Amino acid sequence: MQETVTASELDLALVNALQLRPRASWADLAPLLGVTPSTLARRWERLTEAGLAWVYAAPGREFTRSRCTAFVLIRCRPEARSRLAAELSGCTEAVTIEVTGPGSADLLLDVLTPDLPALGRFLTGKLDHLPGITSVSCLFATSLYVEGSRWRLRSLDPAQLTALGATTSPAPNGIRAIELDAVDRLLIDQLVSDGRLGWSELAARAATSPATVRRRLHRLTDAGVLTFRCDLATPLAGRPVPVSLLGRAPARDIDAVHHAFAASPECRLVAGVTGPANIFATLWVHDIGDIQRRETALCARLPTLTVTDRIVGLHTVKRMGHLLDDEGRRIGVRPIAPW
Repeated sequence: MQETVTASELDLALVNALQLRPRASWADLAPLLGVTPSTLARRWERLTEAGLAWVYAAPGREFTRSRCTAFVLIRCRPEARSRLAAELSGCTEAVTIEVTGPGSADLLLDVLTPDLPALGRFLTGKLDHLPGITSVSCLFATSLYVEGSRWRLRSLDPAQLTALGATTSPAPNGIRAIELDAVDRLLIDQLVSDGRLGWSELAARAATSPATVRRRLHRLTDAGVLTFRCDLATPLAGRPVPVSLLGRAPARDIDAVHHAFAASPECRLVAGVTGPANIFATLWVHDIGDIQRRETALCARLPTLTVTDRIVGLHTVKRMGHLLDDEGRRIGVRPIAPW
């Protein structure tokens, strides 16, 4: 059983800083937060051991241009839902698994694969053979406007935010996919589990030099292959309610829809998708009533947007390969490997 850890204001500020600069050194962050580097290191170790916060590597913007992202809605028999969630958590393709409220889905999966055939094998070779599933719907992502690390804790003051600077810009549209070799893949595998591993530790694990590791990681992040995120447990985030909205809008208004969603601090993800709905968005709202308020505000700004479904998350079993308990704390890792 995990120790109960109460987060202080310093802890919240530290997590917010790492959301903006996930691999920043303690020496760089210490003056900003008004403490010593060793204090930050101890605080971070305490938070990670309690499963309250963690940093990891995730697919960058280039992924949606050259590989496959899909949102899979599963209906199943009620008695099979917990078993299916546990079984699917072992699948590397299912990077995020949400147990949802009654409605159009019992389980919502974010699925990442290197290509379309691999996605097809997951849908037909794995899901088709799992007992208890009654239906599967798949929404292929055609574009990713806002990715999952967009949500912020908002614990830093404006001066601290200015000192930290902007987050890394997405890769330019003209950049092409790059080939990954064995060393790239080994580095990615290590960073998927722990995104704050130092240069020397990574170099030792990859049997190369720290300079080579630094150069390769800059190449991967600059090309949009890789990005780093700081995630946090539900209690630390204020226990938000996750809701995914499916919507339909004319193609000419898609950019306006994207900007309207992105302007909301509750927004975690916005994607263009295939199917009757062409917009998929995930928000972390304050409470159930906030769902209708956010939807009403969005539709007032976007009269051509029609929200066709609302999927409320009850429990996140797995988020980008990290396993969560009933309280939303990290309890393990099933490393993803979609590259």
